[in-house]
Amino acid sequence: MTPLLIAGPTASGKSALALAAAERDRGMVINADALQVYAGLRILTARPSPEDEARAPHRLYGHVAPGERYSVGSWLADVAGALAEAEAAGLRPIIVGGTGLYFRALTQGLAPVPPVPPEIRERWKARAEGVATGDLHRLLAGRSASEAARLRPTDRARILRALEVLDATGRPLPEWQALAARPLIDPAAAERIVIAPDRAELHRRIAQRFQGMIDAGALNEARAIAALGLDPALPAMKALGLRPLLRHLAGALSLDEAIARGIAETRQYAKRQETWFRHQMADWPRRSA
Repeated sequence: MTPLLIAGPTASGKSALALAAAERDRGMVINADALQVYAGLRILTARPSPEDEARAPHRLYGHVAPGERYSVGSWLADVAGALAEAEAAGLRPIIVGGTGLYFRALTQGLAPVPPVPPEIRERWKARAEGVATGDLHRLLAGRSASEAARLRPTDRARILRALEVLDATGRPLPEWQALAARPLIDPAAAERIVIAPDRAELHRRIAQRFQGMIDAGALNEARAIAALGLDPALPAMKALGLRPLLRHLAGALSLDEAIARGIAETRQYAKRQETWFRHQMADWPRRSA
């Protein structure tokens, strides 16, 4: 069956569209959102509800412990299994999410970057402690100017990743990325959609949804995550709105302030997603929400 790929910014209505398509076409909904993979964050990552999951098969939602690091490569391996399962069951694969890197890996292949040894990762973690992100970016520029130019000087996670790969392999990450493997899905043989909602409408939906998350128990979810004592640098801790809610629970923000910051954080993230889709997925057909 022809795969359906649905990308779009947060709160744009992707999940509802995917579920409707799954019910219409006898499909399997497969997650392509880097935060919805984590357990314990159903509300804050706006995962499909248990009721929605009962209406059609869903895969790769909440299957990773929040204390784990989950990479694009890990997702690609998992999605290969989900695609095989869908094919065996005669179900249409409907891959939906807002993580552009996942869609790029799916349709263009993933570079065979060797794993970074734990000792190198720990060395850079220790070395970077207390060092400003701008200084790390300048350090990277001194070793690979072309790679530093590709990264925002404020993108600490990717800068550290670049430095780790340089140390582990002796080659900059772009050189590895040029060796991409065969993609799992040929984009020319798939139906592709990028949801491009009106900006004002998207902002309205973001505010409405965040308030709905609070009403649905997002504070309790944040409290449970806080109780795990996780490293703040873990990917799961970057769930939209989690940090301001944790600050509220610690007494540093009022609830109204935390909600306002959570909404602002979500808007900023949606803007970055839209920029990615516009530049990296320019040939994908657009549709309004």
